[in-house]
Amino acid sequence: MEISIIGLPGSGKTTVFDALTKCTAEPRPHGGAGLTLCPAVAKVPDARVLKLSDIYHPKKTTLAEIKYVDFAGLPKGFGREQGVSGQLLNSLSSSDAILQVVRAFEDENIPHIEGRIDPLKDIETLDMELVFSDLTIIERRLGRLESALKMGKSSERDAAVKEQGLLTRIKSSLDQGIPIRLQKLTPDESRAISNYQFLTAKPMLIVINIGEKQLPTAESILSTLKTAYSMPQVELISMCGKLERELAQLQEQEAEEFRKDIGLKETAFAAVIRHCYGLLGLISFFTVGEDEVKAWTIRENTPAIQAAGKIHTDIERGFIRAEVMSYDDFIKSGSTAEARKHGLLRLEGKTYAVRDGDIIHFLFNI
Repeated sequence: MEISIIGLPGSGKTTVFDALTKCTAEPRPHGGAGLTLCPAVAKVPDARVLKLSDIYHPKKTTLAEIKYVDFAGLPKGFGREQGVSGQLLNSLSSSDAILQVVRAFEDENIPHIEGRIDPLKDIETLDMELVFSDLTIIERRLGRLESALKMGKSSERDAAVKEQGLLTRIKSSLDQGIPIRLQKLTPDESRAISNYQFLTAKPMLIVINIGEKQLPTAESILSTLKTAYSMPQVELISMCGKLERELAQLQEQEAEEFRKDIGLKETAFAAVIRHCYGLLGLISFFTVGEDEVKAWTIRENTPAIQAAGKIHTDIERGFIRAEVMSYDDFIKSGSTAEARKHGLLRLEGKTYAVRDGDIIHFLFNI
């Protein structure tokens, strides 16, 4: 899972990035023109994996991973209705979701580009940047389609006319500021435009970056913004990026005690991952053994044969069946043998929809 982080200048997006990656990223130039991509991989916390590791004592324990990408040196004019282009567009397009950092904190040493703090206005500004980018892509494609229809073969005409009609309809809604994720596309239409990787079609997590003085009123701030801005495939959460970055550099126990003292129930690190999993419809299944205990990330309702392919294409190609038991059943039983004895170990076929927490052993033959 790859999450790209964007935000207006002065929003604290790099501070949030540091908090989410525990300050381990090393910026590296990429793409020229002053843009620097800062990628970092974070381990997805999962107590179930650690418990399984305690039971099996494997040579290796592997947690799932999430990749965050921050951008330093954003193009001049970003946030001024210039849209997104070049290397920045390429990187955002390849991400699974977008994390938008929105400023709510006050700091006279960091002037806001609009001169005042207005989180809702900033959300709308960033939304329009993404809309303009999608419009540019569609306009270019429509121009090519128009040329192709004049010179193209009759056998290709029907497909081109169909695509032209779909893109024209999407463009009309984008012109009104309606992101693609809100447009009522059929599953077939969504698949037809998937290769474009439109930015407004991606799920989005909006992080309201508050100051330490705002922690007591964080829930109220968030509730007000949620009331004013609510839509499918978009979630809003709040965090104090500056504080979370400082806590990320402390020992885990020390940081946990500090959070408890100030009433924070969950780390921002864990909250963002949880919400991203929810937005993208992701779950985890596990493979276990003496060599390795590992968490695998897949989408909800993934068939067993495709989950097998996540491990290796040979397993998918030679799939026979899957031996499945839930994590909870395994823990209650105490062992695979006991789970089998009580009928909790099931044999499933290719079409079985893998569930979150399934422990699976794939049987295959090549």
